[in-house]
Amino acid sequence: MRFTRPCQTALAASAVAVLVLGGCSASGQDQIKLSVATFGEFGYESLYAEYEAQHPGIKIEPRVTDFDAHHKGLVTQLAASRGAADVVAIEEQYMPRFRQTPDKFTDLATLGANDLRGQWAPWKWDQGLAGKRVLGLGTDMGSLAMCYRKDLFAAAGLPTDREEVAKLWPTWEAFAGVSARFSEKSPKVAFADSAGTIYTAMLNQSDENYFARADDSFIADRNPAVKHAFELAGGIGAQGRTAKVTTFTQPWNVAIKQGSFATMTCPAWMLTQIQEAGGTGLAGKWDVTSVPGGGGNWGGSYLTVPAQSAHQREAYDLARWLTAPEQEKKLFERKNILPSEPAVYADPSVLAHTDGYFSGAPVGKLFATAADHVRPNYRGLADADARPPFGQALGRVEEGKQSIGEAWEQAVTEARAAVSAH
Repeated sequence: MRFTRPCQTALAASAVAVLVLGGCSASGQDQIKLSVATFGEFGYESLYAEYEAQHPGIKIEPRVTDFDAHHKGLVTQLAASRGAADVVAIEEQYMPRFRQTPDKFTDLATLGANDLRGQWAPWKWDQGLAGKRVLGLGTDMGSLAMCYRKDLFAAAGLPTDREEVAKLWPTWEAFAGVSARFSEKSPKVAFADSAGTIYTAMLNQSDENYFARADDSFIADRNPAVKHAFELAGGIGAQGRTAKVTTFTQPWNVAIKQGSFATMTCPAWMLTQIQEAGGTGLAGKWDVTSVPGGGGNWGGSYLTVPAQSAHQREAYDLARWLTAPEQEKKLFERKNILPSEPAVYADPSVLAHTDGYFSGAPVGKLFATAADHVRPNYRGLADADARPPFGQALGRVEEGKQSIGEAWEQAVTEARAAVSAH
């Protein structure tokens, strides 16, 4: 579709005939600029070029910032009713917060979004709703797997075949046991990148985390799933079996390149980041297998259109196109970004997709199988406030600054205070 504004020149009868034949002149056209705000790796760069080629009246202006700055900035922009992009990505843990101010967003149902609901897994569609209003169209999902270094496993006397490796850890308790075996044979290499990633993966397999589904009350201090995940991940960290690096930081990138750790829980979208951090020298040394506990979901976002956008229809058309099955398929095949649309991740070409960098792992089949077992966990309104203290506490355990019990008590206290201040 070509977006143009009507010609404004007063037309004489003879000129009308010319314009009927030739249309508005190029000088009478205004190109619409659509800003798109994302964080991290969405893989949209090549898609933007395709969209602009198909829609000559549209110019896309990307805005990419880090995760926290992106979402905190959006809060400020919505409150001020200015400054937000025309299309804004929101990660799932922030969706409950933004659902509380639905009037700040365009109701995409008024633009036809309800006709698209069959594209997504039902739980994915539902998380993008505020009552009957459609706040966002789902992008990816983060079904979980485990990435591991075959060469480091071999050096520790462990199996390297992905099916045999999966048998090592049917449960997280078994995973902790393998970490002890690995560390005994390879004491100079950490088994995992951090306690935080183990903890996050375990939480993402639980129906409830920090808040109760029934009434959104804070339950972290009495939810056995949270404490069990904290104690198991903290135990691995306290034993010195993690590299103590925070995901996506420069030290994390360096640790990947230097082979400082052997395993990492990894949603599909993380594969590209591992490859970029590791470089060509590590091609074929990484592999991918099943995660303990059978699945889980880490991440996934929505494309929204703030109500302050001057081009809501055009912004919606772009968001609809970016999340259409054709584009979702391209994103997986190019960037390993797993679609949240069952018809796409069940597509034969997607299921057959392998990744040479990860030893030819059948990532299409592996992540699609995990996607079929994804059950969304409840995210409270203040989830983004409650979550950080627990990650920080695990960091203190890894550094030997606190015992697991001390870190747990402090995390609960800080999280409860953050929720109260929300």
